[in-house]
Amino acid sequence: MTSATDPRLRELVLLRRVRDRMDREYARPLDVEALARGVNMSAGHLSRQFKLAYGESPYSYLMTRRIERAMALLRRGDRTVTEVCFEVGCSSLGTFSTRFTELVGMPPSAYRARELERAAAEMPSCHTKQVTRPIRIREARAGQSQLA
Repeated sequence: MTSATDPRLRELVLLRRVRDRMDREYARPLDVEALARGVNMSAGHLSRQFKLAYGESPYSYLMTRRIERAMALLRRGDRTVTEVCFEVGCSSLGTFSTRFTELVGMPPSAYRARELERAAAEMPSCHTKQVTRPIRIREARAGQSQLA
């Protein structure tokens, strides 16, 4: 039997497609049934084979991708925890917070606060004053025309 016709290799290719889809579409509503339909497998078979191949369930893998993206968004500091929760594809703030705490070791709000403090501590005070200084609307408009 050649490697091109090996059923196990074909199945691994399909599992990789599922994983790649979760990496690309993590913010979309994805469930195991939809993922399984996309590769012509049953949901149960996909779950079992995915766990054998990657060491975690498809749901766990997807939530890990979402939490990783949420960490990056929270470090930016321009979104609330709730906004980040929905932006990464979670539909429940409670589930998002629980999973985030399990994976990161602290709640998303504490993570966001810690990362913002770290960023401020690393910034020289002369820049901090400039960045945090209130800006009048006309100053903001003038700054935009200079940047364009």
